[in-house]
Amino acid sequence: MATFTERMGPVLLLWLAVCLSGTWAVDKGNFKTCDQSAFCKRQRAVKPGESPYRALLETMELTNTRLTLQLINDNNKVRLLLELYRLQGNITRVKINELKPLKPRYEVPDVLIREPPTEPLSLLSQDENGVVLSLGAESQRVIVSARPFRLDIVEGREVLMSLNSRGLLGFEHLRMRKDTQADPEAENKEGTDPANQAETTTEEEEKVEDGMWEETFKSHTDSKPNGPSAISLDFSLPGVEHVYGIPEHADTLKLKTTDGDPYRLYNLDVFQYELYNPMALYGGVPVMLAHNVQRTTGIFWLNVAETWVDISSNTAGKTVFGKMLDYVQGSSETPQTDVRWISESGIIDVFLMLGPTPRDVFSQYASLTGTQAFPPLASLGYHQCRWNYNDQEDVRSVDAGFDEHDIPYDFIWLDIEHTDGKRYFTWDPHKFASPKEMLQGLLDKKRKMVAIVDPHIKVDTNYKIHNEIRSLGFYVKNKDGADYEGWCWPGSAGYPDFTRPDMRAWWASQFAYDQYE
Repeated sequence: MATFTERMGPVLLLWLAVCLSGTWAVDKGNFKTCDQSAFCKRQRAVKPGESPYRALLETMELTNTRLTLQLINDNNKVRLLLELYRLQGNITRVKINELKPLKPRYEVPDVLIREPPTEPLSLLSQDENGVVLSLGAESQRVIVSARPFRLDIVEGREVLMSLNSRGLLGFEHLRMRKDTQADPEAENKEGTDPANQAETTTEEEEKVEDGMWEETFKSHTDSKPNGPSAISLDFSLPGVEHVYGIPEHADTLKLKTTDGDPYRLYNLDVFQYELYNPMALYGGVPVMLAHNVQRTTGIFWLNVAETWVDISSNTAGKTVFGKMLDYVQGSSETPQTDVRWISESGIIDVFLMLGPTPRDVFSQYASLTGTQAFPPLASLGYHQCRWNYNDQEDVRSVDAGFDEHDIPYDFIWLDIEHTDGKRYFTWDPHKFASPKEMLQGLLDKKRKMVAIVDPHIKVDTNYKIHNEIRSLGFYVKNKDGADYEGWCWPGSAGYPDFTRPDMRAWWASQFAYDQYE
């Protein structure tokens, strides 16, 4: 006869699993899905098919460094400007922006280590259907088709990559809301050129959907004074079944097809994340690698707005047996992966890294964004880091414990509770009353300390750091030009604008010993 423990064991395990899942599982209600993100839902509703965009070949200009060409959306008559560059190192750059935006759209600064050096493009042929350009090496060509607009990169007879082959290019133009337009005569000031009329004449033709001018998620409302500004573009990768990259997601190395939500790129603090889930985590790197036995290529989508990435494949769901059966039966279907990028704002600025080897693709990416800096030699040792060491006695005890057990370590970390009320660059006057003495004790053992400094600042008029940032105008602003205030560990917090070089220089200066007491 089974004992009580034997009979109750499975029940207890089930109970424990339920408790732990309820305690540790991520609260999905705190994080948007595509359906809750208006631009993602709107763009994803556009199905593959006939693209409204065509290339106006009569506007093409070809110089030694680039090709420019206007595109027009035949539905709303808005014109875009396509720029095409052949870059050194077997990279092709494609930029698409509004031809005449209402105001400049955001283009990402700082990420590229320099303006990428170009190589000459040459025209091979042109007719009423499109143009063919040479990329120089290995019989590589760019084919620009006019109606609908499509771009193919070809090597010999092999198509390496196609853009807008599924007709999912989308570019929401900036516009003025009719009920807030300050100058009702503005739409007549530019004459009759449809390129100049686009932003004022098309609004009546376009259906107004929820979330185009304002949307709310939980308690946060996001207004859009110039309307929706999302961008979208699809890429087809013939012969490819395996794609990788776009970190950070708690998923398999090989990216999966996105039958549910797309992969999201949006930096979030999600310490209770789920495995095998496309939801966003701490970082977002918009780089994807495509790989097969013949070639590796890469896509670098230079955009820092919230982004969703859809992946589909004509081999998704097929078992190994099914693929073998296709082969035996002589199926002529070529494997293909299709990828679609959707970003909330900005422009389309994409680098097509053509390999052909994995090493080449990584070198091409490094040539654009730089290589990893060598870390300080001391930082390569063991770091002891936990949330949280409460006070100097806690630090002394942990340090002594490593000595007692003869475990070497080089660094110990303090989390934000070492500060005076979460005012960074300060010390808690009671729990860390003599930090210099504590640091000297570690240094005597050839050990070092890292004290965490977070990139948000407590709004407190008695706090020197806050007052200086505010007086210098270094905080991120809201749409009205006032300092933006959010909410984080210190409570009400301001966010230094790290896109400003002068802000970054000032911030760095605060780590000097005459500033950081």
